[in-house]
Amino acid sequence: MKLLNHATAYFAGLLLLVISGWAALFYFNMLDEIYDSMDDGLENQKILVMQKARQDSTVLLQRGFEAGYYSVREIPKGQALPRTDLYQDTLMYMQNEKDFEPVRMLTTVFRQGHRYYELRLITSMVEEDDLIEDLLYSLLWLYVGLIASILVVNNLLLKKIWQPFYHILHRLQRFRLEDAQPVPVQKTSIAEFQLLNQTVEELLRQNVATYQSQKAFIENASHELQTPLAISLNKLELLAETQPLQEEQLLQIGSIMENLERLTRLNKSLLLLSKIENRQFGQQEEVSLQKLLQKALTDFSDQIAFKNLRVELDAPQDVTLLVHPDLAAMLVMNLLKNAIVHNVPGGFLRISLSQTALRLENSGKEQPLPPDQVFARFYKDAASPASTGLGLSIVKAICDLYGYSVQYSYGQGHVFTVNFTS
Repeated sequence: MKLLNHATAYFAGLLLLVISGWAALFYFNMLDEIYDSMDDGLENQKILVMQKARQDSTVLLQRGFEAGYYSVREIPKGQALPRTDLYQDTLMYMQNEKDFEPVRMLTTVFRQGHRYYELRLITSMVEEDDLIEDLLYSLLWLYVGLIASILVVNNLLLKKIWQPFYHILHRLQRFRLEDAQPVPVQKTSIAEFQLLNQTVEELLRQNVATYQSQKAFIENASHELQTPLAISLNKLELLAETQPLQEEQLLQIGSIMENLERLTRLNKSLLLLSKIENRQFGQQEEVSLQKLLQKALTDFSDQIAFKNLRVELDAPQDVTLLVHPDLAAMLVMNLLKNAIVHNVPGGFLRISLSQTALRLENSGKEQPLPPDQVFARFYKDAASPASTGLGLSIVKAICDLYGYSVQYSYGQGHVFTVNFTS
């Protein structure tokens, strides 16, 4: 939900509560005013009837309301003296409506000569259910009109006022650290948006500077490490070949070379991870996963034959992805290498490819791996000391880069699934 609509929803709810409270207050005030007006009218009619009775004694003979709006009956003095004017609501059968309708009735007493009379006067009143219904519809239309007005104001006036904010959002959506291009700021006279523009500009500038510094450091550090590592390995190889060394010394040199080679692989993997996370692989092409799988299986044919693995490839149709070709190759190679290295002699490797997913299942240890650690950096099997523990981390980084998801599960074997659709 957009910000303007979100605010409108809250305002609509608040307005509904306010109008409901106001409607109840207005209803009771209006009802009180109606009663007051009718009571005043009945009071005036009482005076007129009493004056008419003094002039025309036939008024005192009207016993019911059939012939008019009042009725008179004689009552004893003892019953009349304590009486006061009584206003009340009652029902009376109306010939025109063929039903009982509400009326307001005044019951009072007056003296005519030495006799006392009870006088009852009636006047029609508004039916409360009709009044409530009319008020409800009126307020409903008022509410709808107010909400419609608010929506019009939001979409015409407020949307224009918030234009600098949406401009900043569009800038941030298009911004890329690896290709930071300056975007002109939309001028505005609103102080808050001016401050927001300045803050975003400063934040982006600092991020770009940090990114460039980090990128340069990683590249320089990797380059500087590769050179002494390569030199050290070459000198150790020469030392092992030219010097008549004892077997123990050769074993120590071999151990040092193995650690240096592992350090070289670790350095390259960390550099690759950093480049992936910093989105330094910008070029994208249509890459055939079917061809990549076939090439990778050919490259690993010696290891597969050495472990006597049964390989099943199910790729009935070619699947192409718009990715960097090197990253696609790394994704397939790392998954396949992981399935081969951690397999058991005489085990199986099942590969299936579809338009939506790449799935690899391999035999191995008969216990599941910890799902929350399998893609973590430097997580590795204790039985593989030469591993850097970064292969599956690189797979995860590539999937995150392109919006894929990679999952691990355990059934008949260890299963890694890359879903191409989120």
